[in-house]
Amino acid sequence: MKILLVEDEKQISDYISKGLLEAGYDVDAVDNGEDAISYATNYDYSLILLDIMIPKKNGIEVVKYLKKQKDSTHIILISAKDQIQDKVVGLDAGADDYLVKPFAFSELLARIRAIFRRNSEGNDNILIAQNLKMDLVKRIVTRDDQIIELTTREFNLLEYFIENKNTVLTRMMITEKVWNINFISDTNVVDVYINHLRKKIDKTFDKKLIHTVRGVGYILKD
Repeated sequence: MKILLVEDEKQISDYISKGLLEAGYDVDAVDNGEDAISYATNYDYSLILLDIMIPKKNGIEVVKYLKKQKDSTHIILISAKDQIQDKVVGLDAGADDYLVKPFAFSELLARIRAIFRRNSEGNDNILIAQNLKMDLVKRIVTRDDQIIELTTREFNLLEYFIENKNTVLTRMMITEKVWNINFISDTNVVDVYINHLRKKIDKTFDKKLIHTVRGVGYILKD
């Protein structure tokens, strides 16, 4: 799952980003409201962590703008403002939750998990391709009930494949989605990671999921 972090204090931003990455989330970080709107509008995120006191457009303005555009991305406001009225304003604007600084990082992770649990309908957080299942909340992958251990990058790569199963994905599409959005490289990093992923989810099974489309990219066939 990909998270957009909007925080203008670099030390706090770096701290939260590091913790989220270690927890298995993919993170983009910006430091102002205008960039927040641009990123949220142009890229897909499962959650936005949004500080209220940010430059250019404050967090409340960002929330109101996104909700006006019918953006359904979950939002947790983070702020040093701890008055009840501040929380009411944030939640009424359309945020899913409000977390007061300073907070324990374990509480932030718990709030994130809670949002995904209560906003999921049925098995929205379960992705399936043939006999492979991905639990996006628990971050567990199984095939024929056999647990498959994946790195964060491998997990995000497989998630992208399953979300676009039976669709050919070019190396550029994979790079932009799974790596940094501005990632530019002439290395074979995509091929290397797909090779690692194939060894884990396909090698010991008769029916293969990931296939090479020569000269174009890859496809996960369901």
